[in-house]
Amino acid sequence: MKRVKVSNNVIRRMPRYLRKLAELEKNGVNRISSFELGRQLGLTPSQIRQDFSCFGEFGQQGYGYNVPALREQVGSILGVDRGFTAILVGVGNIGKALMDNFCFSEWGFRLKHAFDINPQLIGTSFNGVPISSMDDLKTYIEKNSVDMVVLTVPSSAAVPVADFLIENGVEAIWNFTNQELTEPNSSTIVENIHFSDSLLSLSYFIAERNDEKAAKAARLEKQN
Repeated sequence: MKRVKVSNNVIRRMPRYLRKLAELEKNGVNRISSFELGRQLGLTPSQIRQDFSCFGEFGQQGYGYNVPALREQVGSILGVDRGFTAILVGVGNIGKALMDNFCFSEWGFRLKHAFDINPQLIGTSFNGVPISSMDDLKTYIEKNSVDMVVLTVPSSAAVPVADFLIENGVEAIWNFTNQELTEPNSSTIVENIHFSDSLLSLSYFIAERNDEKAAKAARLEKQN
């Protein structure tokens, strides 16, 4: 597999490919064409071939793609086979929901520890993940390999906690605080997750469709 600098748009599409390929493999599909894969994902065959060409040549002309092999290759591109480690900071509602419902290991991360300030949580565990005091976070980072921090603290605490993590050399932050974190002078990778973005995108498309229906109705009324 070659690894070259690719556009952010291509990178953002790769997880969609992985999910779809995992679904196809689960359903017993062993081979798929770029046309059919594109049809199921709402992409053109040429877009799919172009995306994969950024990392190598994975298909065969006249055969298409071997689904299990391609799923493994895309997973490798995304790093799911590297055994990354993660900790979670902020065991509130969102933190617990992620620990309870999101399978980190399925996507290449081992969630090893969690941290919070709530004395009722400290010293307990949730779904097998031990919870320690925030006072122990610095020592834990110093003594353990931490590839990513899942940040689920309240929004008001997001910036100071993120600054603390960055100062202590954390490699990456998956940010669920609804506070935009940007660190242009830091080597720490930050992925900001805003649930509202997806909802507002859906709102736009609903509004667009309603406007089209209203315009069509107005044209018909005018004709009559």
